Parts: sequence; structure tokens; C-alpha cells
Amino acid sequence: MTIRLLLADDQALVRGALASLLDLEADMEVVAEVGRGDEVVDAALRHTPDVALLDVEMPGLDGIAATAALRRAAPGVKVMIVTTFGRPGYLRRALEAGASGFVVKDTPARQLAEMVRRIHAGLRVVDPDLAADSLAGGESPLTPRETEVLRAARRGGSVADIAKEVVLSEGTVRNHLSSAIGKTLARNRADAVRIAEESGWL
Repeated sequence: MTIRLLLADDQALVRGALASLLDLEADMEVVAEVGRGDEVVDAALRHTPDVALLDVEMPGLDGIAATAALRRAAPGVKVMIVTTFGRPGYLRRALEAGASGFVVKDTPARQLAEMVRRIHAGLRVVDPDLAADSLAGGESPLTPRETEVLRAARRGGSVADIAKEVVLSEGTVRNHLSSAIGKTLARNRADAVRIAEESGWL
């Protein structure tokens, strides 16, 4: 039986290379490729893949949000996150969103193909080093509001800009930023954004 694949990655070169490698496998066929996270569900409904391989950082919708949307719209499609960003926080969030696998892009092609087969068979596949890091790192200490404020802060705007974007008062935004800085043990707002991003909490 041929395993039908959907690939989502905003880097056309990476997506094309991945498609070429997986198409070499006798039991696999890439049936759809997209470059944006908000195109994943439509492509899946149109092409009925068995497994979707999604990058994390994409325009429109990130891979983790796209995973959750795809699992709602087409629960029969298994999801594997294939990313450059091997961050423990991303792994935890991806699995919570319904992904069946999480691997980094430097995984050898033969090994990646075998992982796809295992996910298709109903198993869960996770990079072992990332799994260990995720268990050691724990969950995000940030509240949903603090996370939202830090996401807005990474665009570099003023407190007034952030307040307008997240529809909160400037005082409340300052309180959330202060709390996030404390919880991440950061020196300032920019440092808190950096730490939260590197931990995969944003």
C-alpha cells in the first residue's frame, strides 16, 4: 500500500529536496506540497494524504497550530513535525496539538522514511535527545496572557503598540511583561522574548 504524503515547508528548496527523497521510496508518494501553514488543511482535504510532514515556523499559521487545525478537520491524517528548530518546548506543544512524531531536518533520509512508516502504522516517533530535553526542561511557566504579550513584544513595538495589539491596557501589559521577565529569569523584555523563543514557549 502506498503511503500518501503532504509536505508543508516555507522553504521551497527544502520542501523540494524532501519530496524528491521520499518519492524515491517504493511505498510512498508525495501528493501535495504547500509553503504556508494556513494552506495545510485545504490541501489535506483536497488530496487526502495519510501523513502530513509539517515545518514549525511557517507564514500564515505555524506548524503546531496547523497540526491542531488538521487534527480537527481531518483526524485520519497523521502528523509528523520535521523542523530545524529542535526545541523541547516545541516538542511538548506539538504532541499536545496531536502530532504523532517530531524530528529534526538533519535526520538521514532512510531513517526519516522509516519514521513515516511507523507513524502511518499508528506509532509515535520522537527524536530521543529532544524527548529527554523536554522532560528535563518542564512546561512553560508563562500564562497564556504572558505568552500572548511576549509574542507581540518580539515584533519590537512599544508598550502602547503591544497593548493595542492584544487589547489590554498599557498597565496590564507592563505587569505581564514584568511577570514574564521574572519567570524566565531574563534581564529585560528582549531577553525574555529570546529565552521563551529558544525554549519553544512562543
